[in-house]
Amino acid sequence: MGRSFTGIVVWHFAGSNPKGFRPFKEILQRFDQPIICLYLAHRLITSTFPSDRPLKVAVLGSTGAVGQELLQLLEERSFPVDELRLLASPRTAGQTQSWNGSELIVQEVNQNSFQDIDLVLASAGGSVSRRWREVINSSGALLIDNSSAFRMDPDVPLVVPEVNGDAVTGHKGVIANPNCTTILLVMALAPLANRLPIRRVIVSTYQSASGAGARAMRELEELTMQVLQGKTPKSNVLPYSLAFNLFLHNSPIQENNYCEEEMKMVKETKKIMNLPDLGLTATCVRVPVLRAHSESVNIEFVEPFPLHEARSILSQSFGIHLIEDFENNRFPMPNDVAGKDLVAVGRIRQDISNPNALELWLCGDQIRKGAALNAIQIAELMIGSK
Repeated sequence: MGRSFTGIVVWHFAGSNPKGFRPFKEILQRFDQPIICLYLAHRLITSTFPSDRPLKVAVLGSTGAVGQELLQLLEERSFPVDELRLLASPRTAGQTQSWNGSELIVQEVNQNSFQDIDLVLASAGGSVSRRWREVINSSGALLIDNSSAFRMDPDVPLVVPEVNGDAVTGHKGVIANPNCTTILLVMALAPLANRLPIRRVIVSTYQSASGAGARAMRELEELTMQVLQGKTPKSNVLPYSLAFNLFLHNSPIQENNYCEEEMKMVKETKKIMNLPDLGLTATCVRVPVLRAHSESVNIEFVEPFPLHEARSILSQSFGIHLIEDFENNRFPMPNDVAGKDLVAVGRIRQDISNPNALELWLCGDQIRKGAALNAIQIAELMIGSK
């Protein structure tokens, strides 16, 4: 997208108007300045899905934290499901999961699991996605993958619908869901980048146990109780106890001394925003929060960005909830967003060390917008107009 215009970009998802997307007229009424609209209609997208019937959907990794959230969102958002197939490893196969008033049996994934399936929502890890990709695509299904397996593949779109929803048009059977911290970051960066080009971003993350899955969440609760009982906590899921503690992100350290999680943010942000020359550095930290990530973000633009404009743009951006009360020192917290769809942004301020830079703080639910919700929104983009 060009960067020379002024005003605000509004994304409108036309067609079936899935639950959660505001009608276009309602969005327009929120603005009091010139607007440039990017009208992303379903009929303009090369749809993978039939428009005349509900879909046959498989959730690969249905018993994990993100998989469970996918089931909940499919029901909450009235996604057009004709048949839902729950797939997982042998370890959890045979379990039952509730969905839309029914009890469904989790099946062990195999060569025949994807027959007659239209859509596969995968959140079972990169190795599992790589193993089953060819089988999924040869069956005619679209794979929306939540792992890191295909994110940097130049032939695979990496999509955050509010930021680069039009990228889905180039898919070849696979669409990648970005890393959770990346999704939350670009939700705040993109509206501002549409006003002024960004030169550099410095981000520090404060990542909850939910980022490591349901087992890590349970472990945090258990180890916290152990500490309160005067016991010495011993972690089995994470490398160190998170109870009353924090540590730098536990993903593998790379040759440049950044961890894998930090480099995911760097590479994925550049791809999603189509800014290959963007300067970006990240420091990722695990913190003793059960659910929802936080990020401290410093954004340097090519010239000074009026503070009131930045606040106005973000307050009117779809998917963003502005929480700012300077008088009472009240800004976004993980508790504000846990279990919710919006990314909370606040404490937007001028960087006193750089006239071209702004600072902000954000929080977002890693399991919802940081993973499951974003995947469902991608799938909603792919539903053809009726």
